[in-house]
Amino acid sequence: MSHNVILPKWGLTMEDGTVVAWHVSEGDTVVEGQLLAEVETEKVENEIEAPCAGIVAKIFIEEDDTVDVGTVLAIIATDEAEAAQIREG
Repeated sequence: MSHNVILPKWGLTMEDGTVVAWHVSEGDTVVEGQLLAEVETEKVENEIEAPCAGIVAKIFIEEDDTVDVGTVLAIIATDEAEAAQIREG
């Protein structure tokens, strides 16, 4: 089962965040807790970690894009077959 990586709400007034850098690419294998991306919010940089082990199937948000809290940034698949299916649409 795949897992969505979403932009969490780190503060009471936080409404959005900007992806500063991705530390993984589509197709990369990740472990739970691995650093995926850095996000700037209200001039503070935060880290997005992998919620589970798997394969980065799809990255939806590019570096320097600003998105709302709750936006799906990427999807992590449990295996290569699932990752391929997600990439194909």
